[in-house]
Amino acid sequence: VYGDGQQVRDWLYVKDHCAAIREVLARGRLGETYNVGGWNEKPNLDIVHTVCALLDEMRPDPAGPYARLVTYVTDRPGHDRRYAIDARKLERELGWKPAETFETGIRKTVRWYLDNTDWVARVQSGAYREWVDRNYADRSTR
Repeated sequence: VYGDGQQVRDWLYVKDHCAAIREVLARGRLGETYNVGGWNEKPNLDIVHTVCALLDEMRPDPAGPYARLVTYVTDRPGHDRRYAIDARKLERELGWKPAETFETGIRKTVRWYLDNTDWVARVQSGAYREWVDRNYADRSTR
């Protein structure tokens, strides 16, 4: 955890983010900017503890609670304390709102990672990065 972990971010379930982008592509006005947000501003440390609690529930570790593994490092210089997203325009003009609450979205996210450990292992090993490089590195933008 960087510094005291009190940096605030807006949290949004990935499928809700994708749905918002689809909505903007389908119905947004050309040239307009739409901020996508989840109306779920929370300090990073709260997220860490939420994930630890979900792991304790879904895949208990015999060695003890996952929170015992949390470590703190010196905060990076200039680290923003808060990112604020105002998604009212997206809601007002296109009627979009997240389908998931923070609680249901984070639960689904943790479950996905637990159910896809092979994918996680490939990312951690560098195999996924190699795949991306093989498939995308030589593509030029014209």
